[in-house]
Amino acid sequence: MATAAAQSDTSGHKPPSDKLVITASALGTVFEWYDFFLYGILAALLGRLFFPADNPTAATLASLAAFGAGFGVRPLGALLFGWFGDRVGRKYTFLITITLMGGATAAIGFLPTYASAGILAPALLVSLRLLQGLALGGEYGGAAIYVAEHAPEGKRGQYTSWIQVSVVGGFLLCLFVVLACRFALTPEQFDAWGWRIPFLASLVMLAISLYIRMKLQESPVFREMKAAGTVSRNPFKDSLTYPGNVKRVMVALFGVAAGLTVIYYTSQFGTLYFLQGTARVGETEALLYMAVGACIAAPLYVGFGALSDRVGRKRLLLIGYALTLALLFPLFHMMADGANPALARATASAPVTLGVDPDCNYSVFAPKQGQDCGKALAFLAKRGISYAKADVAPGTGGAALQVGTQRVEGFDEKAYVAALASAGYPDKADPAQKQRWKIILAVAVMVALSAMTYGQVAAIMVELFPARIRYTSMSVPYHIGTGYFGGFLPFISQYIVVRTGDAYAGLWYTMAVVAMALVVSAIWLPETYRKPLD
Repeated sequence: MATAAAQSDTSGHKPPSDKLVITASALGTVFEWYDFFLYGILAALLGRLFFPADNPTAATLASLAAFGAGFGVRPLGALLFGWFGDRVGRKYTFLITITLMGGATAAIGFLPTYASAGILAPALLVSLRLLQGLALGGEYGGAAIYVAEHAPEGKRGQYTSWIQVSVVGGFLLCLFVVLACRFALTPEQFDAWGWRIPFLASLVMLAISLYIRMKLQESPVFREMKAAGTVSRNPFKDSLTYPGNVKRVMVALFGVAAGLTVIYYTSQFGTLYFLQGTARVGETEALLYMAVGACIAAPLYVGFGALSDRVGRKRLLLIGYALTLALLFPLFHMMADGANPALARATASAPVTLGVDPDCNYSVFAPKQGQDCGKALAFLAKRGISYAKADVAPGTGGAALQVGTQRVEGFDEKAYVAALASAGYPDKADPAQKQRWKIILAVAVMVALSAMTYGQVAAIMVELFPARIRYTSMSVPYHIGTGYFGGFLPFISQYIVVRTGDAYAGLWYTMAVVAMALVVSAIWLPETYRKPLD
C-alpha cells in the first residue's frame, strides 16, 4: 500500500514531506499547462501572424487546427513516456517531459512570422506544437501517479486534486502574464513583438520547476516494485493482456476522460471565444472576465477532490455530467445577455435570414470568397451573428440578407453593415449596458462544473489500474480523451457555428460527448475511492 511504502523506505531514503511532493508535482504541472494554454489564448493573433489568409475566420480556424494538433499527438506521448514511467520510474520521466515542454514553448517565442519566413513559419509553429503535445502526454500521468502513490489512505482524492487545480493555475497564470504584457505595451507593440514575451517567460518557469523536482525521490510504490523485480518488461503489451484491463481503458476513455475534458475546455476556451466572437467583447476584457470567474471557482477543484474521499468518485462525476447537460445552454445565454444586451434584443426583434445559393462554393478555409453567397456567409461568421438560412436561385452564387423588414440583394458590405446597425445590431458590446455580474457568474459556474467532474479524475484514473502498468494504462486513455475529444473542441465547435449560422450550435458537441460519458460511467465505471493501491 502507498501509505506503508511512504512511511518505510527499505533503501534508507528519507521520505519527502507531503507538502514537497504536492508542491513539486503541482507547480511543475502549472508551468506545463501555462505553456500549453498560451497558444490557445493567443490563437487569433497567432493565426494572423503565422498563417497566410486574408480571411480572419480562416486564419483563426487554421490556428485552432494547429492548437488541436498539439493535442492530437498527446496519446503518442502517453505511449512513449508511459513506457518509460512504468519501466524507468515516475520521477525521471516527468523531469524529461517538463524540459521538453518548456524548451518547445520558449522556442515559439523565437520563431519568424509568415511575413518574414513564408510557409516555413507555420511549419515550425506546428512542429513545436507537436513537441508540446508529446511532452504533455507524459507529464500528467507522472505527476498524478507520483502524488497518488505518496498519498495516505482516505486522502487520495484531496492530494491529487492539487494536480487538477494546477491545470486551472496554469490557465490563470497564462491569463495574468498575457494581460500584464497587454497593459504594459500598446496594442501595436504587443502584436509586433510583445506576444513573444509570455513564451520566453517559460524559460524562467522551467528553471524553477526543475530545481524543485530534482529534490524529489522516486515513488515509494515504484521503488518497491523495482526491489521485488515486478516492474513490467513491456508495459504496452501488458496493458493489453492484463485481465480486464482493456475494458478499464475503454471506460476510462469514453466515460471519464472524454466527458470531463469537453466540460473543462468549454469552460475555458469555449467561453473565451464566445465572448470575443458572438458577444463582441474585446480580447483583454474577455480575459479579465475569465480570470475573475476562474479565481472564484478554482478552490472547488480541491473541495470536490476532498469530497470524493468521503462520498465517492463516481457519484460526483455523474452529478457533474447531469448538471452540465441541464445548465450548459442557459449559462451561455446568460453570458450573452450580460455581455451584449443590445445584441440579444436585436436578435429577438429583428432576426437575420440569409438567402444563399444552395450550390454555393463556400469554404471556411478559403482566403477569399469568389461568390456573393460566400462573401455574405464569411461576413456574418466574422461578426458572430446568428442567422437562419434560405435558398435563392441555384447556380447563381447569389445572396440576399433579410434583417427584420429590410432586405439587401447580393453582397454589399456597407449595405449589410447599415442594415444591421439600423436594426440594432451593435458592432461592439456597449460598456454602459453590460451586466458584468452575469458574465462572471456564468464563467464561475462553468468552472465549478468542471471542478465537480475534474477534481477527482487523477484519483479515479490511478485507482482503476494496477501499479506495474499504471503509467501507461491511465495515460493513454486520458490523453486520447483529452487530445481528441477535448483538444479539437475549439475547432469543431467554431466550425459548427460557421457552417450552421447559429452562435450556440457549437455547444451541441459538448452536449453529445457529455451525454455519452454519462451513460458509459453510469453503467461500467466502478467505484474506487476505498480501493487500496497495490
